[in-house]
Amino acid sequence: MVFPQGDAHVISSAPGLKPVLREPDWVLANRQQPRPIPISLSEGVVEVGALPLESADAVAVCGFLGCDLRPFNPLMAALPRVIHLPAARTASWAAHLIKQAVIESNDRRPGGDAVLERLSEMMFVDAARRCLESLPQGSVGWLAGLRDRQVGRALALMHEHPSRNWSVDELAEQVGLSRSAFHERFVQYLGLPPMQYLANWRIQLGARLLCESSRVVASIALEVGYESEAAFSRAFKRTVGTPPAAWRRMRAAES
Repeated sequence: MVFPQGDAHVISSAPGLKPVLREPDWVLANRQQPRPIPISLSEGVVEVGALPLESADAVAVCGFLGCDLRPFNPLMAALPRVIHLPAARTASWAAHLIKQAVIESNDRRPGGDAVLERLSEMMFVDAARRCLESLPQGSVGWLAGLRDRQVGRALALMHEHPSRNWSVDELAEQVGLSRSAFHERFVQYLGLPPMQYLANWRIQLGARLLCESSRVVASIALEVGYESEAAFSRAFKRTVGTPPAAWRRMRAAES
């Protein structure tokens, strides 16, 4: 089960059961426990500590993969709120990844965090790919656009070369459609014009560089396809609501 939007959820043995709320004292008392915290439920009693697997009626493995939803994440916005991947249709290698993730979580060796990150990313990519494959014909949205030959090619071009001075005419020529046909097809799938999508994607890339580097705003502006810092700052504030420098300070403070 994948919850792409991070929705709160309950695991229960029958529909309609209400969770037993944890008291703040319990959370406080276990705040120093090394992560992950193994929790066992036996006869209605929750205890911190691993229950032997051979004694368990069920084993639940829970994980979290963080990503930026703002200012623009078309993949996450396109995914359903819940993705269910039945075990019968899950690739055998995915099951091995889950088992390896459990091993890496319990046996904290050097490099374990990097291994867990890669394993999580691979499991998420597999879930997103299966969601794409299950889309019915006639679907629209970002995932369906990826599957479309012309729109998918245009998205690939913009993602691979975001700083290029693209125009609707050039993109249409690259994918083999007339300007009007390409524009109409892109809007049909994505719900916004190609140039607006490109502008949003550039802002997303700029936001990432602001958070992950100490480069000056002017340098970032040029890398993501803007001719000047002023043009990038105007576009960034229009999309995010905050100037780039202020966004960087705010994210640093949150971290």
